[in-house]
Amino acid sequence: MLDARELAIGYGATEIGSGLSLSVKTGDILCLLGPNGCGKTTLFRTLLGLLPALSGQVLLGGKPITAQRRAEIARQIAYVPQAHAPPFPFEALEVVLMGRTARLGTFGQPGQRDRETALTAMRKLGIGDLAHRDYSRLSGGQRQLVLIARALAQEAPLIVMDEPTASLDFGNQVQVLAQIKALAQEAAGAGHGVILSTHDPDQAFALDARVLLMKDGRTRAEGSASEVLTGENLSDVYGIPVTVETTGSGRRVCLPSLGRQSAPTMTSDAFTMA
Repeated sequence: MLDARELAIGYGATEIGSGLSLSVKTGDILCLLGPNGCGKTTLFRTLLGLLPALSGQVLLGGKPITAQRRAEIARQIAYVPQAHAPPFPFEALEVVLMGRTARLGTFGQPGQRDRETALTAMRKLGIGDLAHRDYSRLSGGQRQLVLIARALAQEAPLIVMDEPTASLDFGNQVQVLAQIKALAQEAAGAGHGVILSTHDPDQAFALDARVLLMKDGRTRAEGSASEVLTGENLSDVYGIPVTVETTGSGRRVCLPSLGRQSAPTMTSDAFTMA
């Protein structure tokens, strides 16, 4: 669905990153990881066609994204932001219906089919009972699920999520991650491709995601979570000693040192998978 080839990204003449390549198809979950300022948001804006690439190319559905109209792009990519504060007290269903805009004409109004599509998306995520609740009064986790429902109502095969669990409590984080995994795993070719950014490498393990690990605007490593998220790579990218261990249940977790080291101590033991 989406191919980015040797992208250089930035604003005007200011380059933020270069040499960036990735691809996403149905059923994929691609997790972008890296410290603040490494270029994740700029890369997202470039992939969405909101910023022109300084060099390289983004292909969406096999066509250059720069050759496609915004409505055409919106029918292929849905975007879930970190947070959303509407200027009016919309009902949750009204927020989800906003995802139908790309399917309507210039002056089109949502019809019965659009409402049914929006309600189906909400029920799919287990939030159908929130349809007529004031969106601004929902919990953080509920609002995030409403935004994911809006993306589903858009009926785009690719969903881009910018830190979808930011500011959520532990329970809501688990709920949102479970829905992301379910979206990619849907059967009969109905699954979505998902690109998300996060600051928590453990989430990439939980999602069994492919990972693009970034540092200073470039790709530090790319591949499966087990291949990329090693103590060595994480210590290099985040500048602190990190070990990656396996729990008794077989799940891998990342453990940063809580000492006062200003830079990682590079020893062979520090990077051993338990």
